[in-house]
Amino acid sequence: MEHPIQRRDFVSTLAIGGLALAAAPAVLRGQSVPSKIKVALIGCGGRGTGALGQFIAACKILGAEAEVVALADAFEDRAKRLNETYKLPSNRVFVGYDAYQKVMATDCAFVLMATPPAFRPVHFAAAVAAGKHCFVEKPVAVDPVGARAIIATGEEAKKKGLAVVAGTQRRHDASYMKNKALIDAGVIGELRGGVVQWNGTVPWVRRRAKGESDADYMNRNWLNFTELSGDHIVEQHIHNVDVAIWFLGRTPVSALGFGGRARRDTGNMFDFFSVDYDFGDGVRIHSQCRQITGTSGRVGEFFTGAEGSCFGSGKVFAKAGKKYQTPDIKLDTHDSMVQEHVDLIRSAFNGKPLNDARQIAETNLAVILGRISAYTGELIKFDDLLKHENSPYYNLKASVGPLDFEKGTVQLPAEVPTIPGKA
Repeated sequence: MEHPIQRRDFVSTLAIGGLALAAAPAVLRGQSVPSKIKVALIGCGGRGTGALGQFIAACKILGAEAEVVALADAFEDRAKRLNETYKLPSNRVFVGYDAYQKVMATDCAFVLMATPPAFRPVHFAAAVAAGKHCFVEKPVAVDPVGARAIIATGEEAKKKGLAVVAGTQRRHDASYMKNKALIDAGVIGELRGGVVQWNGTVPWVRRRAKGESDADYMNRNWLNFTELSGDHIVEQHIHNVDVAIWFLGRTPVSALGFGGRARRDTGNMFDFFSVDYDFGDGVRIHSQCRQITGTSGRVGEFFTGAEGSCFGSGKVFAKAGKKYQTPDIKLDTHDSMVQEHVDLIRSAFNGKPLNDARQIAETNLAVILGRISAYTGELIKFDDLLKHENSPYYNLKASVGPLDFEKGTVQLPAEVPTIPGKA
């Protein structure tokens, strides 16, 4: 996997055991970036509102002005609320489950995608077909079929020279980049294992309104339905699992996990997951995530190497007496959620477009792998989702998909979770 440190504006030198590692040539800030950049947003909720603001901030850093040319959301109230800020004409504010199609017909150069994750494969395909540079918020799929579709669309984006950046902001964070560089330089030796965690509470719940359709209720309460969010191991914990994949430089071979539900009162998701990821060569990563109010919270990563250990971002514990120089990584901003947009925009105009499609899709498959194992109680191989067409999990699809919302054929799934081992 390519590491964004190779394409970032920074100066870095490590001296370890007489070995000097120098950074790639820096890209000049604002090189070839136009003075005005047209952008559109699909998904006007909290994440979409944040992403648009971060894109605008990134444009300012690059000496450009962002021009918002279109807003789209399934719900009129959300689109209108955000448009109170941007004041677009009504013919540039699109509403409905097919609103994304109207965005693609505009003259925007960039599309930001921040709807519920289940919609991402369809929206990404439409954006690339229309020749748009893309910011695709994580996760990008809720099932193996959707994740593989992201990979295929990413290949089309490469052919067209389109930039694609995913919302895994830790890869654009100096503290994480520093520890990744130290690991690659051998400061803590070969990685042997670790733990990745996201323990918190249910972020929010939307109750069903009187007379609300199945489609609208599911969509407004999407965070609590596996069909739309992928469950919280996919929607939230993907960040931490992504760090493990990034630091190790490979995806897991298999996963064996468990989970359960005791407290959730809407949707059909688990409250907690515990997954043993086998990365091969004796390397195992313990993945732990929980959304239960009134319990201790912990979010982060910790890795053990042959000669030391380190956090994902934070302190490095090298072998006693080992000398090394910490890299000086200079980014455009300390806000990694703005930096990822800076990297997206710059790459779109410097002739070296970033393309995170495969990277984010493979991480997405890894967390889907953990979820499937926990739901079924079975040991599942990563290639069962990516390569093994005869696997019962290869063509696994959510019972409600994005096109069901466009067609008006959504039927609410049972608001109870899967029970492992029960026929």
